[in-house]
Amino acid sequence: MPEGHTIHRAAIDHHKVLAGDKLTIQSPQGRFAEGSQHLSGKLCTAVEAFGKHLVYSFETGDSLHIHLGLFGKIRKHKLPLKEPRGTVRVRLISRTHVIDINGPSICEVLNIEELTKLTARIGPDVLRSDANPDLAFKRISKSKSSIGSLIMNQTVMAGIGNIYRTEILWRQAVHPETLGKNIDRQTFDRIWNDAKALLTLGVKHNAIITERGAIRSKRKYREDFNIFAKETCPDCKGEITRFEINGRRAFVCENCQPSPY
Repeated sequence: MPEGHTIHRAAIDHHKVLAGDKLTIQSPQGRFAEGSQHLSGKLCTAVEAFGKHLVYSFETGDSLHIHLGLFGKIRKHKLPLKEPRGTVRVRLISRTHVIDINGPSICEVLNIEELTKLTARIGPDVLRSDANPDLAFKRISKSKSSIGSLIMNQTVMAGIGNIYRTEILWRQAVHPETLGKNIDRQTFDRIWNDAKALLTLGVKHNAIITERGAIRSKRKYREDFNIFAKETCPDCKGEITRFEINGRRAFVCENCQPSPY
């Protein structure tokens, strides 16, 4: 599943080529035929990201809501039109560009009230300027769930995925099994600020960059991580422990991230 920086980067890129145009919207696959017919020909006013959700807003107040899920993909290319690659659920065509979205877990039209309900369910997004970290801390500090579970709960703190979770908690020397109610405000602020810095860097370079001194190739950063999917810790050289949190693989250095038990 794409992490939050990917969705925010897509929102920025798509806003540049779609906003201000009356879009032709199609569903080559056919499963979004009714929705595409409803939106086609309308002026796109903005493209925004809310955590891992993409929202394309239109002048009528309607929105196209996309969540890629585990298998969704986005492709962007300049006109002229090309044959769809694979099963394209929705195709958005502006005067200059085409956005194809394959296999999203959610592809729906929302009215203003429905969009308000959606955004109210999403936790504070570290990449949004209107995010309120106090809300995230309030939920975390009252929870008996682990911090490793909480910061990937999109209703608590939006945008963080599996790789960022592992890397941020290691960088802040916090064991992922530490209970939320045992996270003090100072520790939470370190987690929040590091998440904001790393995901902002990810948006800028379109890559997850968590390793100190990450190597940049001529065209992009080579993604490499500190302990995610690694055998040893780069700091203490100790063995990395692998386990699961809510069915997702997790990694921890028991030396650098002391166990809460």
